[in-house]
Amino acid sequence: MRKIIALMAVGLWLASPLVASDPSPLRSLMTGDDSRGWEGVGRLNIGGALCTGAMIADNLVLTAAHCMFDRDTGQRYGPEDVEFLAGWRNGRASAYRGARRVIVHPDFTFTADDKAARVVNDLALLELDQPIRKSSVKPFATFTRPRKGAEVGVVSYAHDRSESPALQEMCKVLARQSGALVLSCSVDFGSSGAPVFVVQDGRPHIVSVISAKAMVRDIPVSLGTNLERPLAEMMEMLAAGDGVFSRVLPVARPSVKSPGIGAAGPGGAKFLRP
Repeated sequence: MRKIIALMAVGLWLASPLVASDPSPLRSLMTGDDSRGWEGVGRLNIGGALCTGAMIADNLVLTAAHCMFDRDTGQRYGPEDVEFLAGWRNGRASAYRGARRVIVHPDFTFTADDKAARVVNDLALLELDQPIRKSSVKPFATFTRPRKGAEVGVVSYAHDRSESPALQEMCKVLARQSGALVLSCSVDFGSSGAPVFVVQDGRPHIVSVISAKAMVRDIPVSLGTNLERPLAEMMEMLAAGDGVFSRVLPVARPSVKSPGIGAAGPGGAKFLRP
């Protein structure tokens, strides 16, 4: 697993025609017409920080696990610290919800030294305090991991677009390495947890979640989590209903501020948590 960055670099080098292709520009979803169909993506306010989340059921929101931790102290946020603003746009949301329960994937460790390994299981599932049952707010189905070269899209908030989301309709999967996706999609701070979509049967399906942005051989890329098996494991935990996650390691207080921000991994890849 510690060789994942080197493998990413090799994959990108071999896929240079894909790197050369330009992804579509970001399009701000500022109006009702622009955002129609995307209201199931929302802004997450978590302990004063900003992330992105997407509904996969009327009471479930998928996001990145690292969003659930205070980056300065390493302490995990509780459900009372979470607010989901479905379809947040220009100061209003289609629905406002708190969280009843937060499930972080049990193999995710916020303070892990191996930054690349953290990407693989960087998933969290939020059970809302009340379902969102509005005709305008529809949850998204999930789908299998896309192949290398596949076209995907991302809807995300970020620090410079916190009041309305942006859609990038076309970017590409540059490589698939050890359960992570290397993408040409444009992300920034606040985009963590943003859904990565493919269009299947004319409808968007979530295939990954944005975990980090990185530089590989001076090429800006984004990194997406594996989805299928980790999500299935968390759904089983949710169904068990006991809230006990025996494989979670104790969270240690990090020795440096903001772990994962600007940290360089082996192979020269620089990780930045969006």
